[in-house]
Amino acid sequence: MNASAGIAMKITAALSSTLMLACVKGLDGAIPVGEVIFFRSVLALVPLLIWLRVQGSVREGIRTRNIRGHFVRGLAGTGGLYFSYLSLLYISLTDATAINYAAPLFTVLLAALLLHEKVRHHRWVAVFTGFSGILVMFSGHLSLTQSAAFSLSASAGILLALMAAFCTACALVQIRFLNGKEKPGAIAFWFAVTTALTSLVTLPGGWKVPHGNQVALLIGCGLLGGITQILMTLSLRYAEASLLAPFDYTTLIWSVAVGYLLLGNLPTTTTVIGAVLVVCGGLYSVLYERYRFRKARVADITT
Repeated sequence: MNASAGIAMKITAALSSTLMLACVKGLDGAIPVGEVIFFRSVLALVPLLIWLRVQGSVREGIRTRNIRGHFVRGLAGTGGLYFSYLSLLYISLTDATAINYAAPLFTVLLAALLLHEKVRHHRWVAVFTGFSGILVMFSGHLSLTQSAAFSLSASAGILLALMAAFCTACALVQIRFLNGKEKPGAIAFWFAVTTALTSLVTLPGGWKVPHGNQVALLIGCGLLGGITQILMTLSLRYAEASLLAPFDYTTLIWSVAVGYLLLGNLPTTTTVIGAVLVVCGGLYSVLYERYRFRKARVADITT
C-alpha cells in the first residue's frame, strides 16, 4: 500500500466535499433544497460513470443483488443531504461542518442499539466530549446580546445539522451491511440514483429555473460530489481505513479557509471551542481503536 497517496486523496476528498457545501451555501436558498439534491445526485453520476468505465465495465461496477439495502442507505443519505443543505441557510459552513462530526458519535449509539455491539468506555468518553462541544456551539448562538429572531434561526440551523448527522449515522450503519458484499462503485452509484429519485418528491412544491451563477453552482455541487466519492474510494486502496479516519477532520480546516476566502466568514470563539471538543472526541476514539488494533495484531504475531 502507498499510504502517502491514500492520505493525499483523503485530504483532497475533504477539500472537494467542503467546496461542494460551499456551492450549496452560495445558492443561499435561491433554489429549493430538493432541486439542489437532484442536480447534485444526477451530475455526480458523470464523473462516477467515467471512473467506472476507466476501471473496466460499468455494468460490472454497478451490479448489485441488494437493491433494498441500497434503497435504505439512499433514504438515510437523502435525509442527511436534505437537512445538511437546509442547515446552511441558517448557520455558517464551519458550524455545519463541525456539527456533522457528530455522525460517528450517533453511529456509536446506533451500533449499540441496533447492532447490539459492545461499546467500550473510550467510545462513551468520545461521545460525551463530542456532544459537549455541540452544546458549546449551541450556547454561542443564544447570547442575550443577539436578537431573539437571530438566536432562534441559528438554533434551528444547529438542530437541522444534528438531524443531518443522525441521518448520516444511519447511512453509515447501513453501509456496514453493504461493505464486503457490494462493490464501492455500486454503493456510490445506487446512492446517487436513490437520492435523485427521492428528490423528485419535492417537485410539486415548486422548482425554479436556475440562472447565471446558480447554474454554475449547481454543476459544481454535482461534479464535486461525484469526485469526492471517487477520491474517498480510491484512498482506501492505498491506505487502511483506520489510518485515513483522522484526516476526515481536515474538512474543518478547509471549511474555515473556504468560508473566509469565498464567503467572507470567520468562525466565532464558541464555534472554535465547540469544534475542537467535537474533533477531540472523534480523534480520541479513532486513535484508541487504532492502538487496540495494533496491540492485538502484535499479540497475534507473538503467540
